Amino acid sequence: MIPKIRTGTGGTYGLIRYLCGPGRRDEHTDQHLVASWNGFAPDPGRNPHHTIAQLAAQLDQPVKAIGDRAPADTIWHCSVRTDPGDRHLDDNDWANIARRILHATGIAPEGDTTACRWVAVRHADDHIHIAATLVRQDGRLANLSFDRRKAQAEARLIEKEYGLRQLNPGDGTAAKNPTSAERFKAERSGRTETPRETLREAVRQAVAGADSEEEFFTRLREAGLRVKLRHLPSGDLAGYNVALPGDRNGAGEPIWFPGSKLAPDLSLLKIRHRLDAAPATGAPAPDDRPARPGRSAPARRRRDAAHAAERAVAALDQDDDEAAAHLVGAGELLDALAQTSPAATRAELREAARAFERATRSHVRAEHSDLRALRSAARGIVHAGSALGRGEDGGATAMVLSTFVLVTLAAARWHSARGHAQQAAASRKAADHLRSAYQQAAATPMRTMREIGRTLPDGERRRQDITIRAVLGDTATPKGPAREHDALAAVLAEAEEAGHDPKALLEKAVDRRELETARNTTDVLVWRIRRLADLPANPEQPNIRKAPGTQAPTKPARPRVTQPAPAQPVTDPRRPAPCR
Repeated sequence: MIPKIRTGTGGTYGLIRYLCGPGRRDEHTDQHLVASWNGFAPDPGRNPHHTIAQLAAQLDQPVKAIGDRAPADTIWHCSVRTDPGDRHLDDNDWANIARRILHATGIAPEGDTTACRWVAVRHADDHIHIAATLVRQDGRLANLSFDRRKAQAEARLIEKEYGLRQLNPGDGTAAKNPTSAERFKAERSGRTETPRETLREAVRQAVAGADSEEEFFTRLREAGLRVKLRHLPSGDLAGYNVALPGDRNGAGEPIWFPGSKLAPDLSLLKIRHRLDAAPATGAPAPDDRPARPGRSAPARRRRDAAHAAERAVAALDQDDDEAAAHLVGAGELLDALAQTSPAATRAELREAARAFERATRSHVRAEHSDLRALRSAARGIVHAGSALGRGEDGGATAMVLSTFVLVTLAAARWHSARGHAQQAAASRKAADHLRSAYQQAAATPMRTMREIGRTLPDGERRRQDITIRAVLGDTATPKGPAREHDALAAVLAEAEEAGHDPKALLEKAVDRRELETARNTTDVLVWRIRRLADLPANPEQPNIRKAPGTQAPTKPARPRVTQPAPAQPVTDPRRPAPCR
């Protein structure tokens, strides 16, 4: 159940005319009052002798009685809507719900005969509108302190008592939703979303990895937005407003949105704090690794981002308040990936970034966390430009997305432990979109690795299976290798040929934090090993791979890089991963 509250000026005639009329598209049906302040208010919908003007006049009487002492806003309008899957509520149900909302907000406390005048109008099955005037009948002004928060809290109680879909309680840190007028205008203009939503995403992407206010404003302009800076009399910058080209009001003027009205963390003050607390480097950190054929700048930066994302998972697993800052950095990194992603994954990544945006804000404040690694990784991705959906770019995209799924799941656990229901739900929603994007990006490289694993020479495959069983447990069948480990066997064989100790490398990959929430542990380990061993993200057939039953050629052994096994693994991957 969703209550939405607005206030307005002037008399109630215009509002009542809309509520009791046919609607903008003749969508209103059976318009009538289900309740009123005294139970006897004129009902233009059910009584032909009652008019809209009569009802509006009775509602406005206390306002007119106090004359010049009336407040600027005299109208309180609250729509209350149920979920499409909820059961049908009759007029008596809606009347009780209206009275409870009015009592909870203080507009009309139960038993207060001199409270504000109000009516509840029903013109559809799934919602009502409550219209009230903000001057009480005793001449005092209504107290609107925290009315929205109180209405939401009461709605959560009503959901439980009436058996309706239960929404997650908020904490006041969510971005403001578009108004009905904004949605109607977007529909008339043929837009799939409102300007407010488009601007919010564009501003978030402009912040991702920016190292100065100047760069932030430059990115906004390069994205095609109109930007207006607000200065104090001293000349100091006080804030900024953004507008979409062509989005104008009735007077033909641009419709400006200050950053704080797009989201609480997009005000100039909050952006300045982020830039000062965790500055991204002026230029992406140089990549001094040996140049490898086919490894483009977008691919290299995605590999770096996977490492930064794993550090974020580790911070969230610590379960302290300082991890709140890593959520902000992870949000920037996801925004950077979304705006530079290949076409095949772009839509899912944009939805993931939009969902995770809610998870980056809560009342928890982290004062000492260092976000430079995450913000610098975001900056590197933006500067590297768009990635291709194939080859090394595609494989590196799968690598970072595999890790980012774990980031969102760790964020969901972190928020759930603190009772942040909306943020936890947003994290899980982002994880679903990231999984879909990962399946797109990983389809070709994972298929290649599985095929390579199936065609390994028998002796080579047996050795890798022994290594896998020693580290992960005896998951293979007595008759042959475990088919779910084909790709893992292939990557271990490739790492061994590159000079690594497969067992030590697998143990190190297992010890790289959380694995239990992964839907496919093998996939996570494959990408960790490819990154740890600096193997190409898009595998190719190496020389050791022969058709089944053939003898592998003899070749001089390469020295192995032995890595010590971890002293204390964090998780036991032998436990089955829960379904999510």
